[in-house]
Amino acid sequence: KEQEGQKQMGTYLQIAQVVVGVTILMVWLVRANRDTNYRGGDAKTMREEFAVYGFPDWLLFPVGILKVLLALFLLSGIWYAPIVRPAATAMAFLMLVAVVSHFRVRSDSPRKALPALCILLISMSIAIYI
Repeated sequence: KEQEGQKQMGTYLQIAQVVVGVTILMVWLVRANRDTNYRGGDAKTMREEFAVYGFPDWLLFPVGILKVLLALFLLSGIWYAPIVRPAATAMAFLMLVAVVSHFRVRSDSPRKALPALCILLISMSIAIYI
């Protein structure tokens, strides 16, 4: 019975890895230059959003590369488990920065931070329970 519960938890964690991985890849590779309802301030692109948060322009590329790599590591972790905890922990840290950045834009609705908060919580869960 315990072994069955562990297997089920493993399945849930793998689903969580796919959710985080695919979501981050979509945001950074497909939607980076598209307007969404969740961008900070009046930003229409990821570059504009970074400017709204007060981040330097040069930071966009390294953060994007890091997030895409971490997303790929989470997806690869389905077959190579040792990479999952470090990738999920690093992703959780980056998503914490994203959530805090959203809340620093006082004129924005807190709901704009909701997707980042969800990815933060899922990433933390993966890092803790893997």
